[in-house]
Amino acid sequence: MWQTPKSPAKKQYPFTVDPFSRVFLENESLSLEERIGLGMMEVATYTDIHIDEPIVLAHAFPLASDSAAWYLFGSGIVAVESRFDDNIRQHPEYREALEEIKEKMLPYSTQNKINAAMSEEEHAFTDQFFGWGGGWGGHGNPDYGPIIHMGTDGMRKKIAEACKHNPQKESFYQGCLYALGAIDVLGARFAALAKKRLDQCKDPEMRKKYEKMVEAFAVIPAKPAYDFHSAVQFFWMLFTFDGIDSPGRLDQYLADYYVRANKAEADDILDRLWDAFHNTRTWNLTIGGSDAQWHDQSNPLTYAILEVTTRKVYHTPNLTLRVHRNTPQKIWEMASHCLSTGCGLPAIYNDEVVCPALEKIGISPDDAHAYCLNGCNQIDIMGKSHMGLEDGEVNFLKCLERVLREEQAEHYTTWEELKNAFIDTLHHACDMVCEMANRSQKIYGTEAPNPLRSLYFEDCINTGTDYKCGGPRYGHGQILAEGIADTADSLWAVKHLVFDTHQYTMAQIRRALLEDFAGQETLLEDCKSCDKFGNDLDTVDHIAVEIVDDYMRYLHTKPTWRGGIYTGGCSPYDRAAQNGAAVGAMPNGRRAADSILADSIGAVPGNDREGPTALLNSCMKYHQTLAGSGFILNLKFDKTLFGTQTGQKAFIDLVKTYFANGGQMVTATVVSRAELLDAKIHPQRHADLIVRVGGYSDYFINLTPELQDNVIARTDMMAT
Repeated sequence: MWQTPKSPAKKQYPFTVDPFSRVFLENESLSLEERIGLGMMEVATYTDIHIDEPIVLAHAFPLASDSAAWYLFGSGIVAVESRFDDNIRQHPEYREALEEIKEKMLPYSTQNKINAAMSEEEHAFTDQFFGWGGGWGGHGNPDYGPIIHMGTDGMRKKIAEACKHNPQKESFYQGCLYALGAIDVLGARFAALAKKRLDQCKDPEMRKKYEKMVEAFAVIPAKPAYDFHSAVQFFWMLFTFDGIDSPGRLDQYLADYYVRANKAEADDILDRLWDAFHNTRTWNLTIGGSDAQWHDQSNPLTYAILEVTTRKVYHTPNLTLRVHRNTPQKIWEMASHCLSTGCGLPAIYNDEVVCPALEKIGISPDDAHAYCLNGCNQIDIMGKSHMGLEDGEVNFLKCLERVLREEQAEHYTTWEELKNAFIDTLHHACDMVCEMANRSQKIYGTEAPNPLRSLYFEDCINTGTDYKCGGPRYGHGQILAEGIADTADSLWAVKHLVFDTHQYTMAQIRRALLEDFAGQETLLEDCKSCDKFGNDLDTVDHIAVEIVDDYMRYLHTKPTWRGGIYTGGCSPYDRAAQNGAAVGAMPNGRRAADSILADSIGAVPGNDREGPTALLNSCMKYHQTLAGSGFILNLKFDKTLFGTQTGQKAFIDLVKTYFANGGQMVTATVVSRAELLDAKIHPQRHADLIVRVGGYSDYFINLTPELQDNVIARTDMMAT
């Protein structure tokens, strides 16, 4: 143990061609953890390394330029047939060897294994957009802090000690050591490249940056970071080679380095880091929050991150601010000022709701208060859980569509019969999604372990159990809901028009839906005029609350393969368009051509006719402590009004009121309707216009026309 095995005799082809595959296949006698760890170390040897100017931060991605196979945190073992074929065409002299690699590696593709395991019913379920389960390895929140604080040498000592207590897990620890070796390989390569760049550099200011980098890589990664620059560089190297996921609570594990630094120098480094974030698709970075005694955990780095986000006006990283009863007013003011720039950041989460929701699913109070966000808006415990989005989602409206289009729909004689039929269908969808997700989790855990990510989870090292195989302390899953308001509106319309007022029969409703309301204009208008969620009307609001409560509680009865339970949330992202397009005419008054669903827990855009107070009152009726994943409310605010001190104060007061009454989180798009309309017509004039989409921000011109219309249709919270 503790030694890299000598590779067998090398095949006659260049090592730079698909290095992961070469080492993975040459060591078939070893465990998967060891083979993958060795593959990561080989990739580190041959992958392209970068020091971008003028940022001067070093990074490398977990694949080489000629890679046809590699390991990625969310995809497991990736094997791409077209890239194998490209390598064969580019290196005809090694055709025989490369074709052999292709034939042997393709069966290891994690995604291929997951797809092959799906039944015909599951394929149909997914293809028809009822929902999906598993299929992707998910986001996560590695804790990079410990390795930054102890270096790879310290981590080796920790692994050696853990192995003494778990000698039967030797292959797991050896795989981790190989992954740790990959970090050392990168460090040595960066040290050499930084020295080369310094020797070539003539610009005095750039030379200073390269001198700092040379100094840093003389110490890291073997030894601990010693100042803010070396800590940021250490983080950025780890983060990019890990696949660029979610940085977690950056303001907590880098705070000590920041407060000890010269502020001007530290802020310059932070500026450069944000430029580096902007050049990648960095996911969720969380700041602020409370501990279990409700002490505020913001610090000077928290404020600095809000400042740089405001100054840069980038749409990434996807910044989340945690707030609570003791959050300083200054933090609130800085957050609202940041949002006034139009960057859509930060999303704001309420500890007073999130922490109890996490405790409901068995997370300790201390760990619950250490939560952060990953991906778009999935709740996670940094370094202690594997519960990011990999598990699935359910299309509520599609489930209701099935119920209303079946012949049996004409024979329902009571509202309870119809409602129970929908609930049964929803439960069946949950069962399907959870079964697919659990099978996917098992495939990842047993056939695509991740020794690199396991380094960043203390419980993985302590128990000798891989990150993908239930190693983290919490292995809960998250199944997201789509189309809540659309479904509640539709159910209420049927209840009101058929069972309460007897204006129509179930047969008439069914026929109208099957025919997309053709020749049924009166019925269509009656459907449209029914009460809609988002107007503080208990009629329809009660239905929304009832179906969401049932959904959340049912998920809590479903175990995950990783050893936790499932919980729910609502964050449709851009999938609101494709999931909506799969649904035809419905009793809420939508026709088949209306292709998008509600983009959050709020109203279908345009249906909240009574103003912002009524919308928030409707949303506050949800029991949001049942949602262990992000329960998003997307809001839109007028840019002119939000840009004033009065407008920002009004925003703060509105959010505080919503949170005091049980709201979990809000996101805000600050822009004028006129600007959005003009951006649709003249996108070249608005290349920098950022809006909020579900749980993330993106440039408006990058959105599909359907999503653009959805953003435009949201009620302006300051225009009424």
